Amino acid sequence: MPSGPFETEQEFNTDFLQAIFHPDPGMVLFAIIDKTKPSSAADKEGALAGIVSYIDTSSVNLSTEIGYIVILHPFQRTHVASNTIGLLLQYALESPSQGGLGLRRVQWQCGSLNAPSLRAAGRMGFTKEGVLKWHRVYHGGKDKGKVHNGREFPRGGRGEQDYARDTVMLSHCWDDWEQGGRENVQTTMGRQNVSSKLSFQSSNFLLNKTCLQFYLVIPSQFIGSRKPG
Repeated sequence: MPSGPFETEQEFNTDFLQAIFHPDPGMVLFAIIDKTKPSSAADKEGALAGIVSYIDTSSVNLSTEIGYIVILHPFQRTHVASNTIGLLLQYALESPSQGGLGLRRVQWQCGSLNAPSLRAAGRMGFTKEGVLKWHRVYHGGKDKGKVHNGREFPRGGRGEQDYARDTVMLSHCWDDWEQGGRENVQTTMGRQNVSSKLSFQSSNFLLNKTCLQFYLVIPSQFIGSRKPG
């Protein structure tokens, strides 16, 4: 997650929800509810397992990106990450007639040294397109626990305080989905012995499956047709 870490709930609300999420019309934030767990204060059907987003969503280009993924520690290395990514891919790339958004492209970006994120993307059928060198600067990244790209720092400037990230760009596009991607995702999700059934309710979409559910609101302009007329 590019921003953070956040020390308090107020800091999360101020520095993420108010500063990043609310002003961005191309971002949709999901709360992940693990329905294999007992009901909780977060949701009567399960436990809060983390957050995830569609970001940089474009109704013009029929594209989005899966990002701002935070899986809480008790839910890491479980079914949660794979099923979360699988559901969001299915919702983005299925046609509107199948209950999806009909997008043509879903992106995934992560640091070149983020092996767990690269493995997760590969497991869900994302294809590496390239590496963007020196793509992001983490101002004060050393003190914030960020990871540097491993390259020699440029001469001058703050150097060792401002870490940098090389970004790996990956994608899962509509033709990848139709040419085996759907089956790969369903198989990966099926290894957790859960159903992949989805249901949607009007403009307040509820992605509902046996083990996970998400609550979100999608503007109608994000629903399109991915194939050329």
